[in-house]
Parts: sequence; structure tokens; C-alpha cells
Amino acid sequence: MSDAAPDIRILGGNPTAEEIAAVTAVVSAALDELAHEERRSGDRGPTAWQSSQRSIRRPLPFGAWRNFEV
Repeated sequence: MSDAAPDIRILGGNPTAEEIAAVTAVVSAALDELAHEERRSGDRGPTAWQSSQRSIRRPLPFGAWRNFEV
């Protein structure tokens, strides 16, 4: 977990110190997990959509259509 505690404000009810500690621990763990996933997602290669955008064939060389007959 990170050293800095998240900024949590209790807006209602009368929670005990143990309840506040439990909420803080859960929220901190969730934030750490999201941050870890965000760092990990940057290490991936191209997506399937990006890979499908590659060229289908090589370009035709200059003059290739000159000898074309129908």
C-alpha cells in the first residue's frame, strides 16, 4: 500500500474508529490495485484493432499495370 492515506470524509452516521480504519484499508487497497493495473496496461503491445490495420499486401512496383490485359 502507499504511504499517503486517501482523503476520506465521513458525511453521515457515527462510525467507530475500527469502521473508519476498515473503510480506509479497503479504499487504499482498491486505489493501489487500480494504479498497478494502470501501470501494467502501458506495457502491452498493439491491440487487435491496431494489428488488423497493417497493410494487406505490398505496393505494386512502378509500371506493374503496363502489361495488364483484360
